[in-house]
Amino acid sequence: MALKTELCDLLEIEKPIIQGGMAWVATGELAAAVSIAGGLGIIGAGNAPADVIEKEIEKVKKLTDKPFGLNIMLLSPFADDIIELAIEKKVPVITTGAGNPGKHVKRFQEVGSKVIPVVPSVALARRMERLDVDAVIVEGTEAGGHIGELTTMALVPQVVDAVDIPVIAAGGVADGRGLAAVLALGAVGAQIGTRFVCSKECKASMEFKEAIVGARDRDAVVTGRSTGHPVRNLKNKLTKELDKLESQGVDPKKIEEIGSGKLRDAVIDGDVKEGSVMAGQISGMISEIKSVKEIIEEILVHTENTIKSSYNLLD
Repeated sequence: MALKTELCDLLEIEKPIIQGGMAWVATGELAAAVSIAGGLGIIGAGNAPADVIEKEIEKVKKLTDKPFGLNIMLLSPFADDIIELAIEKKVPVITTGAGNPGKHVKRFQEVGSKVIPVVPSVALARRMERLDVDAVIVEGTEAGGHIGELTTMALVPQVVDAVDIPVIAAGGVADGRGLAAVLALGAVGAQIGTRFVCSKECKASMEFKEAIVGARDRDAVVTGRSTGHPVRNLKNKLTKELDKLESQGVDPKKIEEIGSGKLRDAVIDGDVKEGSVMAGQISGMISEIKSVKEIIEEILVHTENTIKSSYNLLD
């Protein structure tokens, strides 16, 4: 069976998988590899300035003519510059996080870009629908990095019931069983992040990748709840220090200062002891570093086999 959903038609891709726009991790090389393999690769702008992201966009365009996306963190000090760059370059798909893209939606769409915000709740999904966005990415707390409170399993079907636009599920998907599950919940596809970190094309440090490969089921913990911006990382010296400070009631601003720059330390410099190893709860499911093509093909075959098995149960 050929697994094609509404998401494939919406984004003009072959397979209903998009790659998470992870800061420092989601470079042009990774985005291009995912798009070439039939999914939608996404560059993560994070807190990078526009000139840096322009180079990543050019990388993708040199490597493939297939659609790709750009994730814009709206709280970034460079967000306005990144938005202007995305419009100038007519990036095919824009995903957004950490803010409301409302005043920019029409401008993106006027140059042909699809706009897909990341949301952690039904209320925000409804708000985005009123802005006429093209779809929403519903991210459960299982995801790595900045997270909400609700699980993917509980949140996705509630958003599907609440809005009439396509819903993409994120958080907790690492293989075909996960993709089959979110499709059963009503999603049109999945955004996958952590699994793609452990790909050959990902430029993250080998130490960062090996930390994920070596992770166990309970190693992805949450820090920074007192700041109002909780983050899921792999357990290490940094997370223990942050937990201790939070338990002592240290000023949340101080905690945020300590965490600042730590993701780069882990991703680029390979400091996985005192750096922030942002990764999802599915880290314990990952045991190998493979090519993007292999990862996507395995997920799709596994999804089809899972769906066929469910049909057999019904016979």
